[in-house]
Amino acid sequence: MRNVVPAIVLVTAMGLSPLPATAGGKSSFSPPAGATVSEEGPRRLKVYRIPNIPKAAEAYYGTDNLHVIAQVQDPDAVRSKPTDGGALTWTFTDQGTELTRINAIGNDACSYFFPDMKQVAWTSVRDHLDLPLGNWSDPKNYPQGGELYISDLKGGNVKRLTNNLDYDAEISVSPDGRWIVFGRQIDGDMDLWRMHADGTGEQRITDTRDWDEGRPMYLPDSETVMFRAWRHEDYGRIRPTPMTVFTIRHDGTGLKARTRPGTGMNWSSYPAPDGRHFIAVQVIGNNNWEIFLYDMENPDAEPERLTWNDSFDGLDSISPDGSKMLFARALGKGFMSDLYTHVMDISSLNIGPENYKGKR
Repeated sequence: MRNVVPAIVLVTAMGLSPLPATAGGKSSFSPPAGATVSEEGPRRLKVYRIPNIPKAAEAYYGTDNLHVIAQVQDPDAVRSKPTDGGALTWTFTDQGTELTRINAIGNDACSYFFPDMKQVAWTSVRDHLDLPLGNWSDPKNYPQGGELYISDLKGGNVKRLTNNLDYDAEISVSPDGRWIVFGRQIDGDMDLWRMHADGTGEQRITDTRDWDEGRPMYLPDSETVMFRAWRHEDYGRIRPTPMTVFTIRHDGTGLKARTRPGTGMNWSSYPAPDGRHFIAVQVIGNNNWEIFLYDMENPDAEPERLTWNDSFDGLDSISPDGSKMLFARALGKGFMSDLYTHVMDISSLNIGPENYKGKR
């Protein structure tokens, strides 16, 4: 365990109240037998790496708070060149069991469970293998053949939801299961869209020429969407890229900034099930990417650091019961190299659905 300092010293330095020693809700955190469990930060939050899973990223829990969907490095994935990584969509449990490949064709990105745990939504270039593969991590080279799909939990009954030569990705599903929200890049400009769960009724949510929006996620009301965005003029000019977290109603009204201007990069945002808090990544020190907890009711308060690791932590999400956080941690020597999925016990943060007080 690295970079751990006494709790009272840390919170006093940040200008916050001392952390409660025994606060916390019910937790579904249950490390599998044989897993190495560490403790991080002043709250001594427990962390373990999910066993038996290859390198993976962008992992999300289903509503059972056990099964996980993610893009997993797969030898059958299409690659631009042999040395590149390639991912396909898999599900598994946070115990490292029940590994199931959802898609076996092409190269995949973001994915998500439907709340009824009968279907999953995912992103792939499987129907555009004639196009250049591009790079899911480079906005200037996003895969223009990225399309959205739904299937059952075994990868059967596949239905294609989009059909164009644009970049469609960054997909998630509303808590009530009625809506899908996603990002679409047209002529180099990224905006947010929504559609019904069956793929009908596409509607544009944002329409900006000077911002790139991404990673849309529904809040518990199934109406408000959280996302992060950066200005075109900042990308590639300022490092790390300054990013702001916003919320907006999915009809395109009610835009609100949820992070302060001038706070640098606030990336990979994800709302908590209490509808008040969210997590996001900041870069501190020498290119050290860490996950922080933010409070929408106290936007001027310093966010609380959750991960304490000297390399990359990010691509984070929270379980529906609010007791666990999934994130990718770089275990290799290079930046974002050898990403493996980890689980953190965050039950002491009290951000579960039992604390939901309505729209904010």
